Amino acid sequence: MGMQAALHLLYPPQCISCAAPVISDFGLCSDCWRDTPFIGGLVCDQCGVPLPGSDTGERVICDDCMTIARPWGQGRSALLYRDNARRLVLALKHGDRMDLARPAGGWMLKAGQPMLLPGMLVVPVPLHWFRLVRRKYNQAALLSKGVARAAGLDHCPDALIRHRSTGTQEGRSRDARFANLVGAFSVPKRRHRLVEDRDILLVDDVMTSGATFAAATEVLFSAGARTVSVLALARVAKDA
Repeated sequence: MGMQAALHLLYPPQCISCAAPVISDFGLCSDCWRDTPFIGGLVCDQCGVPLPGSDTGERVICDDCMTIARPWGQGRSALLYRDNARRLVLALKHGDRMDLARPAGGWMLKAGQPMLLPGMLVVPVPLHWFRLVRRKYNQAALLSKGVARAAGLDHCPDALIRHRSTGTQEGRSRDARFANLVGAFSVPKRRHRLVEDRDILLVDDVMTSGATFAAATEVLFSAGARTVSVLALARVAKDA
């Protein structure tokens, strides 16, 4: 405790978003906290989008998940992809802010708590090797590692591989997003035994249409996964 106090004297804790002084490490200042839309209350049990009404503990499904086939069982997100949440996601994804994975993992663990099962295997959505070389890290793997460590679950960063670069999904229609990811993922043979008959928690940074999660989930089921639940740092809502 004495060493920690000394370090705080030399390097006072700063807001992870704006660098303003804060009380504890890896925290947000009051202004940034208010500008960060955390998801709470009633949500769709399959995609995690916020819904009007009170959370009574019953399973509720949004209109989109009633009309679009979702191969996974449950889904949650910690944030809405807008305002300061969007800035934090982009800083993690493109700004080399790998330090953001630590607090983000804690937020995700809290959001995903209702889905966690004993013995679950935590798996990130992979990057194509070319993009991984350019970016030097997979932000989804950083997040999944943090969630697995905090939850005491097994983590396998290479349970999925991405065969081809699918480019950006931005600007594509929903149907085009799904079509773009057909055949993009697989479970390597060396990981089949690890995935087989396991409950999987599939992790990514952002969920928009759910196309990436759907493609990856179907591949995991093909490899023998028992169940798949999905967890994102941020969720693009209809009005986002």
